[in-house]
Amino acid sequence: MRRFLPIVGLLLCFAGCVKQSAEQGSVPAGNKYATGFSITETDTGMVVEVFQPYKRLCVREPMRRLGTMSTVQVGFLYAIDALDCLVAVCNPELIYTPVSGDEIDLGDSMKPSAERALQAGLDMLLAVNYGQYDNLEAVRLEKLGIPLIYINEWQEGSPLARAEWIRVLGALTGRLPQADSVFHEVEAKYIRLTKEGGLSARRSIMSGNNFRGTWYVPSGKNYLAYLFKDAGAEYPFYDDERETSIPLTIEETLRYFHDADVWVGAGGNSLAELAEMDEKHTWFKAYQEGRVYNWRKQTKAGGANNFWERGVVHPEEMLEDVIHMLNNAPDSLLHFASHLE
Repeated sequence: MRRFLPIVGLLLCFAGCVKQSAEQGSVPAGNKYATGFSITETDTGMVVEVFQPYKRLCVREPMRRLGTMSTVQVGFLYAIDALDCLVAVCNPELIYTPVSGDEIDLGDSMKPSAERALQAGLDMLLAVNYGQYDNLEAVRLEKLGIPLIYINEWQEGSPLARAEWIRVLGALTGRLPQADSVFHEVEAKYIRLTKEGGLSARRSIMSGNNFRGTWYVPSGKNYLAYLFKDAGAEYPFYDDERETSIPLTIEETLRYFHDADVWVGAGGNSLAELAEMDEKHTWFKAYQEGRVYNWRKQTKAGGANNFWERGVVHPEEMLEDVIHMLNNAPDSLLHFASHLE
């Protein structure tokens, strides 16, 4: 098999790319919310730094051939009209955004095909870092000559910080002005909705499902908790700063959420299915009053869910959904949420 090499004007840690760094948890200059990357314009190109795991790129020309390991990255590219740069994808059956269908299938995102990635002649593979296994996969791919950078929007806490990663995709594809324009519009709408949410009648909210005796709920640092708070909801774990979800016993869950007004992010597709999954689901006020929602309104038969693509890019629409759910608005106004019946 012939091995294709990227032809884009890209340098890795070469002279002319000025070193930038950020303290853990700080927001780099140029960003408003995101802490995981920085973008700096220099005389020799656009410097993009991702901090965990660390990668520093100096992009002299826009990248034309990108591969993605996450559907979120497809959503970012779509938002800046850069789907023409998408030539290879993992798990195409999970992509909701309309793509050409001519993209090379890289296989499963947990172990993408290096042979197909090389065949695609990628300028860059947009990867995801969820743990040690992913780091080992990255080392394997890079040793084979596949250029790679992590898009780690999921590590950010707030919805706006996640959405701001669109700037990395903009810098890589020569569309940073478009990315900034999209983000600024999203931010303005989000802030406006936050003010509206704060003025609405406060109602309590619950999230998650019972799984083998444990109920996992978002900590205060989780993006869902940010949405709940910005929507004006009452939620008992805003001050909990754990990095992971909070495991609760059913007794604890009942103590915190028995009388919650709204249940968001339920695992079933109907109230009957929830009851069949676990009778304990029926013990909550939100279930008994029929105010239960999942995040599956925009889904496809193969499992694709636009909540994970457009939702990350447009958190203002996710926030609007939460506000509508708290205020018992008509289902037709919901973007990503479905009302269970």
